[in-house]
Amino acid sequence: MNRPAHTTEPTEISLSPAEGGWHCSHLYYSWNRGVLASLSPEQVAAGRADVISALDPNHDDAPLRVQTSVVSGHKADFGLMLMDTDPLKVDRVHQRLMSSQLGAALTPSYSFVSMTEISEYVPSVEQFSARLIAEGETADSPTFDKKVKGYAARLVGMNKQRLTPTFPEYPNTCFYPMNKKRKVGENWFTLTKDERNALMSEHARSGMAFAGKVSQLISVGLGLDDWEWGVTLWAANPEYLKDIVYKMRFDEASARYAEFGPFLASYVCTAEAMLDHCRVGA
Repeated sequence: MNRPAHTTEPTEISLSPAEGGWHCSHLYYSWNRGVLASLSPEQVAAGRADVISALDPNHDDAPLRVQTSVVSGHKADFGLMLMDTDPLKVDRVHQRLMSSQLGAALTPSYSFVSMTEISEYVPSVEQFSARLIAEGETADSPTFDKKVKGYAARLVGMNKQRLTPTFPEYPNTCFYPMNKKRKVGENWFTLTKDERNALMSEHARSGMAFAGKVSQLISVGLGLDDWEWGVTLWAANPEYLKDIVYKMRFDEASARYAEFGPFLASYVCTAEAMLDHCRVGA
């Protein structure tokens, strides 16, 4: 079939930057030891260089955020958390890995695609002010004004971190997807906004007890993946991950209305350290 003379083939797919949130992918892989054993030392060495390059945060085509970690248990050998304004830039990391000289020895084991967002349950300054008054503060008092101004100043930074996060320096991380229930008598989406806000406020207060120990990022998978939200936790100590998940599961928003997918715990490292840990050409 002849094409019109004015038609040109695109040389590269590009997308407009996301409005608001960043695109985020959690990707997990396992090594096929049989395939690795069939490769020559020279092929493994070249493949290691390919993988290290593909996962280099300073690569010319690297996403804005790249994090590699080694995974505990049999669900995967290593994981990636990738974020950028362009979802195809994120996906190109996966394509570089799979087309590398070690690509045949890689088995994708799990993925979750999502975007960052500012939750509808984050109080505005006006809502925060109303909450203070409901808790007994006197409007326009010095204490009230100080608390409102302090929250307004913090909110800018908190919302920036929610949309365009910087990964914390903590070495331990955990990821899991989750839904809110739609069961008779436990349907989150039939609750009023005020009811949902009250439940999420309780949930948030539980998390605040771990300030300085655990950092959290919620990304939304609605319309993008099988689960509605993804939760990424980072901690100074893996025991803090256990403690925060245990404590927050007793909150009604979680105990009554939440459903959880697989948990993948891992330890942040460089690509080279991951390959060494996994005994790939080490």
